[in-house]
Amino acid sequence: MPNEPNNTIAVAMSGGVDSSAVAALLRAQGHDLVGLTLQLWNQRRLAGHEGMPESVQGRCCSIDDVYDARHVAEQLDIPYYVVNQQERFEADVVKPFVSEYLAGRTPIPCTLCNNHLKFDQLLTTARQIGADRIATGHYARNHFDQVRQRWILSRPEDKSKDQTYFLFGLTQEQLSRTMFPLGEMQKPAVRQMAAEAGLAVAQKSDSQEICFIPGGDYNTFLKAYLDEQGEDLPNTAGELVTTTGEVIGHHEGIQSFTVGQRKGLGITSPNPLYVLAIHPDSHQVTVGSDEDLLSRDLFANRLNWISIPGLAEGEGVRVSIKIRHRHTPAMATLTRIDDQTVHAFFDEPQRAITPGQSAVFYQEDEVVGGGWIT
Repeated sequence: MPNEPNNTIAVAMSGGVDSSAVAALLRAQGHDLVGLTLQLWNQRRLAGHEGMPESVQGRCCSIDDVYDARHVAEQLDIPYYVVNQQERFEADVVKPFVSEYLAGRTPIPCTLCNNHLKFDQLLTTARQIGADRIATGHYARNHFDQVRQRWILSRPEDKSKDQTYFLFGLTQEQLSRTMFPLGEMQKPAVRQMAAEAGLAVAQKSDSQEICFIPGGDYNTFLKAYLDEQGEDLPNTAGELVTTTGEVIGHHEGIQSFTVGQRKGLGITSPNPLYVLAIHPDSHQVTVGSDEDLLSRDLFANRLNWISIPGLAEGEGVRVSIKIRHRHTPAMATLTRIDDQTVHAFFDEPQRAITPGQSAVFYQEDEVVGGGWIT
């Protein structure tokens, strides 16, 4: 059941406009607040190492963001704490990311971070300081459904800022303790609210990069990180093959590829070629036409259910599925394979269904659940 509204609330403060606006809004409503920032990664740890850039601008969770969050807390006159979670972030997010990429899959670190740290650890810390709930700047909505006796996660009013794709792993307990005050707002109104509250971050740009991977250059990060760890990049060089098995080239390592990739294949062809599949055992990378990327089948495991408790054996349900953050949800029939695996059959073929990415299931605006594409 929902909590009483006057309990102390811990606000997850990233230093950006959204979380700062949340703090200002709740403060204006008279709530007792505590600001919390998770320190997750030393932004300069690999700077300039093995091709890594020195600059950390535009990356979330930087030290500048911590300064901004602290300044907002001072403006609003609320207690503020920085919680160091660098070791856990490395263990639960960075190392799995590295392992997945080296295995030829394409993971989503932001979802791992939400599942393992931003909600789990923030709720733990909030309780330790006497706060029953946390509030975040995510664009999402949640409410308790009396009929189903479940907490429901839904897409926000501002669909262009929808972040539910990254939140599918939240548990019922976490949803019951989390507030999304921006769920009913449009981004321009959020900036205006922050400006009216006198917050210096009102016009601050949104962070665009994964906090530990500048420029989105995954391969350079992998080399730098492994070198720092005293490890060599595994030799996964192999063959580029067609769908018929014909060898048409060679590559330097499967970690350089992701399904759907066109550039950087190192071969010339009269027709555009795309990565269709990555085979970690043989080190082969299968390439083919854009049409070959289309598929109607998806399998996902490590499931988390939100609006329903799960699927019974042989049960099917109609859902729309997002296979990437910017993917338009596509209609499919979802069926249970076993406790932790489902099969989706799309009404229309989808392009570049990518192992390691999330598949999030929706019914209209509600998040039914989600899992990881195999």
